[in-house]
Amino acid sequence: MKRRVVVTGMGCISPFGVGIDVLWEGLKAGKSAIRYLTLDKEKHLVHIGGQVPEFDVTKYVDPKDARRMDKFILCSVVAATLAMEDSGLDLEKEDLTRFGVIAGSAAGGLETIQKNHEVMQQRGYHKCSPFMVPMMITNMAAGKISIKYGLKGMSKSVVTACATGAHSIGDAQRAIQVGDADIMIAGGAEAGICDLGIGAFTSAKTLSKNNEDPAKASRPYDIKRDGFIMSEGAGMLILEEREHAIKRGARIYAELAGYGQSSDAYDMVAPDPTGSGAALAMELALKDANLTTKDIGYINAHGTSTHAGDIAESKAIAKVFGDKEQNNNLYVSSTKSMTGHMLGGAGSVEAIISIKAMLEGIIPPTINLEQQDSEVANLNYTPNKAVKKELNAVLSNSFGFGGCNAVLVFKK
Repeated sequence: MKRRVVVTGMGCISPFGVGIDVLWEGLKAGKSAIRYLTLDKEKHLVHIGGQVPEFDVTKYVDPKDARRMDKFILCSVVAATLAMEDSGLDLEKEDLTRFGVIAGSAAGGLETIQKNHEVMQQRGYHKCSPFMVPMMITNMAAGKISIKYGLKGMSKSVVTACATGAHSIGDAQRAIQVGDADIMIAGGAEAGICDLGIGAFTSAKTLSKNNEDPAKASRPYDIKRDGFIMSEGAGMLILEEREHAIKRGARIYAELAGYGQSSDAYDMVAPDPTGSGAALAMELALKDANLTTKDIGYINAHGTSTHAGDIAESKAIAKVFGDKEQNNNLYVSSTKSMTGHMLGGAGSVEAIISIKAMLEGIIPPTINLEQQDSEVANLNYTPNKAVKKELNAVLSNSFGFGGCNAVLVFKK
């Protein structure tokens, strides 16, 4: 019999700022965190994104140590620190060989790579930073978290593009279920807003160029959407074996009841237009949770504000859950309309959002949905205003380049 897994701590950093409260208040109010970027406008066609605001790094890490971290690692450590504080764990009372970390990133230290390449070109290849390698590799997020807390259990990185955060959480659940760990820190992070990152995604023609009105640029399901908004951030969850959490008197936010994975096996970047891979992942997650479609009241959609992605996911949801006429009880929203797309950090931040929605009975809206695209399935996308609704179980979708799909189900 699989061991049950619960969420006992949460922490995040996002374009809204540090912590869950500032994120959640912004989402409930339907506010956008998208702003003009601090990059040189003369170099780029895209001038907007979701950058993490300046914050006091010294509250979380030693300043000297921070200078040896890429921003995605720093965001990971900040989110993990907040989650640990939230959990109330006393590490002196825990077996740290049974406490592990799975934390990943889609692209790792892009800014570190860019800066060191510039140094190499100007001063020679032997002049790059001796810390370049540990600053850029994706598993260093997990490594730094493990080092900070002396965690001796597994430490590894999942890299599945924009599904990274969700896969990290799901894989951590599996580790606890089969008895490899009792406690896990799990999530994802991204900080790819730099000349290299913005330039690459602009070249791929995936980013919105609505520079005139940043707050209106991310508009999932709307007929005027023209691409996603690149953002930064990180989310981390503390997952525990249920009996372990109860024994120590932990506050339990939710149970991580289901996890589904699949592959589109279709294209490097484009989703399967039928949505079959995404639908399979949702079906597997529901089966794993031993729930039916009628048990789910809210889906936090991947909803990136791209033409192909929005249509494919909406078809997948309608295939599994039925459309609005068949299932009027189901609400769907894309909080990326407010946060932008945090890539490898998106799935874990959105897992936190999904749990908050369930706990508070508030479904955050899809903002900027003014004229729904007729090509997306007929679903209730919660346009522009939050909705109050009693929720007992919620589902969170994450899909990535390469066709990788990850779906999480949380229940009270």
